[in-house]
Amino acid sequence: MPTLSVANPTILDVANRTMPDGTLDRQIVEMLHQQNQCWAEATVLEGNDGSGYKTTVRTGIPEGTWRKMYGGVPEKKTTAAQVRDAAGMLENYSTIDKALADQNGGSASWRLSEESGFIEGMNQQVARTLFYGDTTLNQERFMGLAPRFAHSTAAESGANIIKGGGSGADNTSIWIVSWHPTTCFLFYPKGSKAGLTARDLGEQTVLDGSGNPFQAYRTHYKHDIGLCVRDWRSIVRIPNIDISDLTKTGSTGADLVDLVIQGLEMLPDSAGVGRTAIYCNKTIRSVFRRQIRNSNNVNLSLADVAGKKVVMFDDVPVRRVDQITNTEALVA
Repeated sequence: MPTLSVANPTILDVANRTMPDGTLDRQIVEMLHQQNQCWAEATVLEGNDGSGYKTTVRTGIPEGTWRKMYGGVPEKKTTAAQVRDAAGMLENYSTIDKALADQNGGSASWRLSEESGFIEGMNQQVARTLFYGDTTLNQERFMGLAPRFAHSTAAESGANIIKGGGSGADNTSIWIVSWHPTTCFLFYPKGSKAGLTARDLGEQTVLDGSGNPFQAYRTHYKHDIGLCVRDWRSIVRIPNIDISDLTKTGSTGADLVDLVIQGLEMLPDSAGVGRTAIYCNKTIRSVFRRQIRNSNNVNLSLADVAGKKVVMFDDVPVRRVDQITNTEALVA
């Protein structure tokens, strides 16, 4: 049964509810979808604790007691811990010479087309932080996935790490994520707008590189976003995939199909209530696409989704995220 967007909204669902069709903000949200395949399944919620999201994570479940006649049952309770994830604030300013804008009509849509590089750059930064952001190294960002799944034995989440057997310095990861408000989701600060927003600052006098003034139109871009992982079991990391060993037939290097099957089987049954996606970079997805032509392949296929060809592993979409690098350190 498909997951209702009302209970499990994506960034586009949120935009549809909060912005009239045809507004500049909606155009930006649509551009985000086009440039970053993370957004297709990711659940996006409003924060519940200022600029962060506070949630209670169950750390222990009482299993009950086998009772005998006239024997009592000790009282037990669940144990839990509160975790607060903080959002990061990503901002940028664009400046377009007024004379150039006026020659092209000076409309907001034309300026948006000229500033598409700003949007793409910020989008890439968010995607990179989603996977590699580490607040112990950069406090102003948000905590991404890799630091939460960085060691196979140092934390409970290590149980959901399936190492690909690679070595050297040319390794990458495949991620399997089940998005849902009870498992894993992105959030934006309470009372703010979801996604990347743009504020037209109008005409201003600015200085060139030599300190000489000229008239320009300025736009302020802002994206406040964080990641909350409520249930680490809903995420699987397959690291240590040595890309130099891979072939289109899968005869050498990591057996990607077998690894992904293992990863999907590690997801709890409750993950079925969310939207599950497989994330990898273009190197890995290229191998997957070439393996579709293998006559022995029964897991990979190309499907038509909303008029676009999507690589599918069984019934799970394989999304391309180029910010997942081929130079990852080995996971111990």
